[in-house]
Amino acid sequence: MKVTIDPFSGFCFGVVRAIGEAEEALKRREVVYCLGDIVHNRVEVQRLENMGLKTISHQDIANLGGQTMLIRAHGEPPHTYQQAESVGIEVIDATCPVVARLQRLVREAYSKMQSVGGRVVLLGKRGHAEVIGLTGQVGDDVVVVERLEDLDGLNYTQPIYLLSQTTQSIELFESIAEHIRERMTDGVEFVVNDTICRRVAGREQGLKEFSKSVDVVLFVCGKKSSNGRVLSDVCRSANSACYNIEEASEIKAEWFEGVESVGICGATSTPRWLMEDVAQAVATMTGAEIVDDVEEK
Repeated sequence: MKVTIDPFSGFCFGVVRAIGEAEEALKRREVVYCLGDIVHNRVEVQRLENMGLKTISHQDIANLGGQTMLIRAHGEPPHTYQQAESVGIEVIDATCPVVARLQRLVREAYSKMQSVGGRVVLLGKRGHAEVIGLTGQVGDDVVVVERLEDLDGLNYTQPIYLLSQTTQSIELFESIAEHIRERMTDGVEFVVNDTICRRVAGREQGLKEFSKSVDVVLFVCGKKSSNGRVLSDVCRSANSACYNIEEASEIKAEWFEGVESVGICGATSTPRWLMEDVAQAVATMTGAEIVDDVEEK
């Protein structure tokens, strides 16, 4: 049996940047506070916490005067920065540049819709940190939709400006846009701005091909990862023998009975070292050979 790690899986640019900012800050300070999990991966969070990173919630901000606080890649609404400044917190802003651009677009879209009596609609997961940061740019006056059924609540007689959380599915976004377009009143403005991060969304086709190329897929991601749920579904659509795990200890020997090839892949919040740990665990359990790329199988 051969085990392959997908070379294109793992941290996206924004997560790499945020973790790098945290590691650099921890070289200068014994403790750095991070507002929410720096990445939706429990194992990676634990690694950074062992270095001195402490995860906090918004309720803790008021008591952190004089401390250093990291804004993670997901970004934050303006009032978070205002509160931090008011109590004297040094802020390290590690908001992903793609997310920061989208925050600006939300403000611009809102201004445009306000001038014509329209609404901004955002495809996204309610309660997700990125979505909270996006809607907070305009006082939460944004309609968030998660699926086609949510479109029933829209008013199609007024202009609509559609945007998306950066890690949403392109297929779902296009479907949402088409359904809105079909229901818009004739002559009423409808703007579609595809703001999905292509560094993330571009992985979908590659993951489909990777999943088809192996007998069993182990998709490694944190249970909190929104992107992980999307990408694991992509893998499962291509290969029903796809198992979601958070770390190597969750692997089960029966998954590999009669299997010749196993593929390890993960979300944009999954560190490479964790996928390597999983590959090594499979090799130890089964005697399999770890190969460097798909072509070698």
